[in-house]
Amino acid sequence: MQRDVEKHLIDILVAARDVQQFVGTMSFEAYHADRLVKSAVERKFEIIGEALNRVARMSPETAAAIREFEKIIAFRNFVIHKYDVVSDPLVWDVIENKLPLLIEDVERLQSG
Repeated sequence: MQRDVEKHLIDILVAARDVQQFVGTMSFEAYHADRLVKSAVERKFEIIGEALNRVARMSPETAAAIREFEKIIAFRNFVIHKYDVVSDPLVWDVIENKLPLLIEDVERLQSG
């Protein structure tokens, strides 16, 4: 694996774990009410999507090993360009249901 691809995979993993740390054991209601945490989470999703976009350009086969990589990149674009319509329930769903899969895929790629 190319060195730059490895660096971007690390960036994805660090950002994804940061999201998990930021929300911790929060409920959706607590997340919804916490503008600081929401801003931090959205920023980390921007980083994840941009890093994955770079992986896709450098190593399409690596990106293809990540479930729904195109949707992850599209989510980054949505968060950035449609910031005014980003819904907390959508972001929360991604945190709970998609982020663990992304972490699993990236860890699998890193191990071998």
